[in-house]
Amino acid sequence: MAATLRSRQKDAVRRMLSQSSSGPRTSSADPPSWKVLIYDKVGLDIISPLLTVPELHELGVTLHLLLDADRDSVPDAPAIYFVMPTRANIARICQDFRNQLYNSVYLNFISAVSRDRLEELAAASLEANCTAQVNKIFDQYLNFISLEDDLFVLRNHDQEALSYYALNRPDARDTDITAVRDIIVDSLFSVFVTLGSVPVIRCPTGNAAEMVAEALDKKLRENLRDSRNSLFTAEPALAGGQISFQRPLLIILDRNIDLATCLHHTWIYQAMIHDLLDFSLNRVVVKEKPSEAATATAAAAAAHHATKQKTYEIDTSNKFWQVHKFSPFPTVAEAVQTELDQYRALEDEVKRLKGALGLDENASDVDVSGALSDNTARLTSAVSSLPELMGRKKMLDMHTNVATALLEEVKVRRLDFLFEMEEKLMSKSSLDKPLMDILSDPANGNTEDKLRLFLMYFILSAEMSDESLEQYKTVLQEAGADLSSLDYLKRWKTILQLAAPSTRRSTGSSTTRAMSMFSKLMTTGSQFVMEGVRNLVIGERQLTVTRIVDALMDMKSSAEVDGYRYFDPKLVRAVNSSSMPRNRQPFVEAMVFMVGGGTYVEYQNLAESVRKQPANKKITYGATDLPKSTDFLTQLSRLGKASDW
Repeated sequence: MAATLRSRQKDAVRRMLSQSSSGPRTSSADPPSWKVLIYDKVGLDIISPLLTVPELHELGVTLHLLLDADRDSVPDAPAIYFVMPTRANIARICQDFRNQLYNSVYLNFISAVSRDRLEELAAASLEANCTAQVNKIFDQYLNFISLEDDLFVLRNHDQEALSYYALNRPDARDTDITAVRDIIVDSLFSVFVTLGSVPVIRCPTGNAAEMVAEALDKKLRENLRDSRNSLFTAEPALAGGQISFQRPLLIILDRNIDLATCLHHTWIYQAMIHDLLDFSLNRVVVKEKPSEAATATAAAAAAHHATKQKTYEIDTSNKFWQVHKFSPFPTVAEAVQTELDQYRALEDEVKRLKGALGLDENASDVDVSGALSDNTARLTSAVSSLPELMGRKKMLDMHTNVATALLEEVKVRRLDFLFEMEEKLMSKSSLDKPLMDILSDPANGNTEDKLRLFLMYFILSAEMSDESLEQYKTVLQEAGADLSSLDYLKRWKTILQLAAPSTRRSTGSSTTRAMSMFSKLMTTGSQFVMEGVRNLVIGERQLTVTRIVDALMDMKSSAEVDGYRYFDPKLVRAVNSSSMPRNRQPFVEAMVFMVGGGTYVEYQNLAESVRKQPANKKITYGATDLPKSTDFLTQLSRLGKASDW
């Protein structure tokens, strides 16, 4: 298989961690080359989804510490720094020089370090008389976070700086927007340095996406012009051991092309985990319910148990996750139940064999001689598979607890019903009952759920009378909703209509429908009691992003993409970027980048579209950040409350 962005970034990090030795240990008999890893919060976010603690130990990392933490001197091991070249980080590294914390230092900057920062480092090392201890300085160009093989974001802990709010707030100065643009361009440049390829760039006009595309084209062009220091070789890139002459297509989009999807409730496993639970950097936190015994005890003890949390790391190598992350939630629940039944059958088989061989203390007297001939080989096989079974049990426990937590949210908030209504809004189908009745019913979700449903209706509706709008506002206010987000969307919709009064984007067709209740999952012995939860069959509906990507990759004319700008950094002279190239050969590899925040729903929709395409087609989805729907709603509310409109 062709190398992915995530695998290339992981290889780069492994090479970085092996640079103070001849390489990683090839066997347990090899003496370890111990080292200390020092990172800032950006570096931690990058490494966390890529390497586990055992993998770090395998690479000789015995300590991994934050740059800002109080650190003791470790004179016997080399220190590998992996940090952003910010003024504060440079100052802290200079302080480490003065404190003589490490005898051997390798400085790895996530983005390119400026000449001024290098001079600060040089001056500090001369002052501390430790120039000989600084072995190497690297610009790693790894300023992005790979969450999946085909999914990446730019920020996690400081995502507010690149958020939809930051790009659209009315009081933002030109310098603020330029700073955000430069951060995005620097990260996208790092992405393509890591891939070793120069993309062709397409983008719409008149928004932040165009601003980013212009700056990225300029940065790539300047680097290619410097033949001695260019980060892109003239040779074609290697992809999975084979030479690839096909250049990727980078499609930069603005979040404003589709706000409804950001508010949409979802029925897909991975997207539901992100929407309903605490899910970040491939780690999910599940609040464990108190047991019946705990509930019966004193209130204080019950409260203690109720706040207990369990953190699970969802490894991208998890087979169940790879198969079912894009599956509808009821399908996942059924698959978990099937896996549990299979595991229990294997567990019962081991117990039965132990009993037949007289190894079970509770077993009655048996004819051991006869059992040996029939069951010894089977028991040996079962025992040898115990480590695999234990790993399988751990995986099942995780998905069982996660699915149970999701099921509780679905039942309490009637999310299956809300999802079905929102799907009908997206497909322009009629609702089962008037929207006013749905919003008035206290059983239909919490206040934010109802507000999300109505805002989707408002965004997707062609027109709404002032009288109708006031009636909806009254119902939502009685439910306790903050309508500041509606104030912003009214302004946003007016601007959108003025910019393109004749353009109405279709959301495609949908065949989402409610089916009869489950048969297998309705049994009393099932782990998941799905009674009252609809089994929704999700229709094949292309989102706006997917339709745009299909048209641009296939070089097809479409009302949605006609007028998109075209950039080719490899051309010696920039041409009229509004004209199409003569070569209209379809692209087989594309990267979609959403400025202003992405969604797991769009990621899933793109991935599903790839499955129906030729085998060599590949799409990677990236975004400045991945806000939850509730967080995105908060951003809209903050924009609505802004006083500088």
